[in-house]
Amino acid sequence: MATKIRLQRHGKKGKPFYYIVVADARAPRDGRFIERLGSYNPNTNPATIDINFEKTLEWVNTGAQPTDTCRAILSYKGVLYKKHLEGGVKKGALTEEQAAAKFAEWTEQKDGKISGKKSSLLSAKDEARKAALAAEAKKKEEKAAAIAAKNAPVAEEVEAPAEEAAAETDAAESAE
Repeated sequence: MATKIRLQRHGKKGKPFYYIVVADARAPRDGRFIERLGSYNPNTNPATIDINFEKTLEWVNTGAQPTDTCRAILSYKGVLYKKHLEGGVKKGALTEEQAAAKFAEWTEQKDGKISGKKSSLLSAKDEARKAALAAEAKKKEEKAAAIAAKNAPVAEEVEAPAEEAAAETDAAESAE
């Protein structure tokens, strides 16, 4: 029986959510499966991937073929790299300790990249929020200035003719 590691789609229209499953290659996409290995949510940034590492590695070692997208997911999580290192141990190119050290170094580097991306996304979000608040404050000040300008000239124009009229009457009285 040919087994595949593939995605099983769930979620609503426009908001997909996937289960990573092992299924017979002849089974329908959302149909019968042998075992659920994890989940994949592409709606978050970065995408959320929860996977049972040991079971997935076991299935890959027994010959289950991942689809293209699942291959990318398994590569991202390090399952395929771990399989590669185990192959090196079997051939005698590496010792078990060297393989474990290489994998630990790789996971540490990968975690650093992920945390860096998350922190840059958070800082960009904070900067966007600060810029939006500054733009809103500027717009509020401009509106307040426009309202003050609209109200102020009307009051000055009313007073100015009254002062001019008073000055003219004073000039007329002093001329008489």
